[in-house]
Amino acid sequence: MAKIIGIDLGTSNSAAAYMEAGKPKMIPSAEGTTLVGGKAFPSYVAFTKEGELLVGEPARRQAVANPEGTIVAAKRKMGTDYKYKIFGKEYTPQQISAFILQKIKKDAEMYLGDKVEKAVITVPAYFNDAQRQATKDAGKIAGLEVIRLVNEPTAACLAYGLDKFKKKDQQVLVFDFGAGTLDVTIMNFGEGVFEVRSTSGDTQLGGNDMDEVLIEYIIKEFKKDTGIDLKSDKIAMQRIKEAAEKAKIELSSVFETEINLPFITADSHGPKHLLMRITRAKLEELVEPIVAKCRYSIERALEDAKLKPGEIEKIILVGGPTRMPIVQKFIENILSPNIERVVDPMECVAMGAAIQCAILAGEEE
Repeated sequence: MAKIIGIDLGTSNSAAAYMEAGKPKMIPSAEGTTLVGGKAFPSYVAFTKEGELLVGEPARRQAVANPEGTIVAAKRKMGTDYKYKIFGKEYTPQQISAFILQKIKKDAEMYLGDKVEKAVITVPAYFNDAQRQATKDAGKIAGLEVIRLVNEPTAACLAYGLDKFKKKDQQVLVFDFGAGTLDVTIMNFGEGVFEVRSTSGDTQLGGNDMDEVLIEYIIKEFKKDTGIDLKSDKIAMQRIKEAAEKAKIELSSVFETEINLPFITADSHGPKHLLMRITRAKLEELVEPIVAKCRYSIERALEDAKLKPGEIEKIILVGGPTRMPIVQKFIENILSPNIERVVDPMECVAMGAAIQCAILAGEEE
């Protein structure tokens, strides 16, 4: 029997889930776990000079070495008439998104051992009609019938089971801090119905900015020690980028980690190795200005919803950077200690999309 899957089509990373025995389960990619841990499908599409198409983790791995052939964040261009020009060919944002959806469809079919022909896909609450239509078109190109588009904050609330609460009128703030974007949505829900009260955010703020400041710091420290600037070395930069992202993720759960990149470069005296310890305190010092920028979006969402911080009853976190203690503390300082922590913030949107599939198919418990 053909399965219906839920897809979180993200700016930098995408994820997919399905329902099994009334519970949402994540779908891994063919490559297995990625650096990101949770979101199995990086939203990267690349074309090599030889004309080979790479999608997901294989495309992400070669992004620094092949910048002119790599596309990421096609989601930002959805609903526009923008064209990507790569090695003499043109592609629309819908076509690029379709490559990602095709990869998810193929890997899901392989994992589930069933055909996947229908999907529920999530979109930002602020997406307009053109952006929503472009998302449906991408699904169609990928061979998927998009049976419903669901707003990302609504999907996150479904993953937390908020639709099960019978309490009248609860104010929920969904703080969605992804790799490339920040979205803050305030929702009112009661009697199982969600209503978006306000939405604000920053399309140029995300976890990638944290990676960048950490990369800068690593390069600067290495130059201080060796006199060598690694910035122009594409292969070294790809390795540093991956190591920085890995360190950032690890420091959400440990206080110190090590970056160890042997043979990162060489000079007339022979090969050089990059070995460095990074503490959570150091990372927090580096990313603090980025985290502070989130304040404006929270305050604007509250203002537009005509609510005071104390009136928010539940806070739902979405996106990898929200795993970081500094981000959680920052939100709690502005709002309150009402953060919900049962579902992985990297997985909750895809899980909510899968729950929506079940609601539509009438198979949820």
